[in-house]
Amino acid sequence: MNIVIKLMETDAEIRGKAYVHWKSWQESYSCLLDSAFLESRTLENCVSMAHRWAENTLIAKDGEKVIGFAAYGSCQDGDLRDTGEVTALYLLAEYHGQGIGYRLLCEALDRLGEFQRIVVWVLEGNERAIRFYERCGFQGDGKEKEIMLGSPRKEIRMILEISLPVS
Repeated sequence: MNIVIKLMETDAEIRGKAYVHWKSWQESYSCLLDSAFLESRTLENCVSMAHRWAENTLIAKDGEKVIGFAAYGSCQDGDLRDTGEVTALYLLAEYHGQGIGYRLLCEALDRLGEFQRIVVWVLEGNERAIRFYERCGFQGDGKEKEIMLGSPRKEIRMILEISLPVS
């Protein structure tokens, strides 16, 4: 398996990212979200979103197949200044446990190198994701927000503090 991590560039890659987004929601959130809401989240919705928010998106490819993605940028949380954010990290379930999500995260963190603090918001109850981020050094800071995903759900904020090397 020769997995490549790169910036998303082509229309085919945007469509591949959209498929990963749609499929990952079906795979990861079936026990956390209402089935009617998940069914309303179509591949076409994800294609539209992928075209609207194509910047700052890394993809993981297995050959020509997009299998995962990470999106990143400046954190928009009002209580945090000079903070980066990993806004999305998704990987097809068949590729879990192979270090690909970690590689995507590391590349996103590298591109957020100007920041000493990085935020990620995780759906409450998504224990696999929470454990992954904890293994990568993120810690919950107690901040939560309510979002509508068919019905009200909570996201928890996790923060990675990056210490600068001592000269």
